[in-house]
Amino acid sequence: MKRIAFYLLLLAFLLASCAPVTPAEPQTITVITHDSFAIGEETVKAFEAENNAKIAFLKGGDAGAVLNQVILTKDAPLADVLFGVDNTFLSRALDADIFESYQSPVLSDIPDEFELDLSSRALPVDYGDVCINYDKNYFAEKNLSIPRSFEDLAKPEYKNLLVVENPATSSPGLAFLLATRAHFGDRYLDYWKSLKENGVVVVDGWETAYFTNFSASSGRGDQTMVVSYASSPAAEEGRTASIIAADMCFRQIEFVGILKNGKNKPLAQKFVDFMLSQKFQEDMPLNMFVYPVNKNAKLPDVFVKYADVAQSPATMSPDEIAYYRDAWIEAWTKAMK
Repeated sequence: MKRIAFYLLLLAFLLASCAPVTPAEPQTITVITHDSFAIGEETVKAFEAENNAKIAFLKGGDAGAVLNQVILTKDAPLADVLFGVDNTFLSRALDADIFESYQSPVLSDIPDEFELDLSSRALPVDYGDVCINYDKNYFAEKNLSIPRSFEDLAKPEYKNLLVVENPATSSPGLAFLLATRAHFGDRYLDYWKSLKENGVVVVDGWETAYFTNFSASSGRGDQTMVVSYASSPAAEEGRTASIIAADMCFRQIEFVGILKNGKNKPLAQKFVDFMLSQKFQEDMPLNMFVYPVNKNAKLPDVFVKYADVAQSPATMSPDEIAYYRDAWIEAWTKAMK
């Protein structure tokens, strides 16, 4: 009887070992990002299939607002990964110690000029030049010349035509403020007061400025110039263009980082690798209208045709931004009330 029982047990074991294995439930990774984040559905599905994962994207407003939210919840983070911190807010993120260091193997494909955090807590993903975009049809119909300097924007013929983003909540808004600070020095507030007198409109974020206020995008907005990106005209296929005169643009680099105390660090590392990979980088330009940092990524034809890169953007060291940023924003806020 013992021998029969033994063989029955052995048979049961063999049958169980031959049974089909039920795949494990997909792991979930949460990525918190700004409202302007977009990527192709097929690209997302490729990562999910390769890693037996599900990605939950959590959008929290403009870049500055998202970073504030992440800092406030850093002990119990809402996500595993943060994307969208740029070089204007980078020092705030690093000082708040929200990121894990991660030396992605894909960094070998990223030029050194984009790696601003040498400890690899924030890894570069894309770049673009924050500039003023304008509605080409409006300027042609009105036979109005294109502004070629900051000073031009304060002239009466451009009254009520410019919408900008609040630098306290918007990364392109802050980038534009820094461009004016770099150009005018200590006189930057005098310049902003002249813009205020000339009817400049201030909104909280890029989404509102571009898709609600800007005439060329919304078709009904009252402003014919908007602070956006030199790459944005690729989305409009010739209806808009950028003002890329010397000093009128600011080079913006966006970063991704793994949040400390996140729930799924291994999968977060794979997602960071994926964002830096050629597949993801080649899908970005026509979704977020930014330039990839991966040197192997190829640009789509429409991007090559319509998007611009500023040849002489305004520059400012990260240390200077870190030291003065909050004071400049506070002074700007008081001046623009």
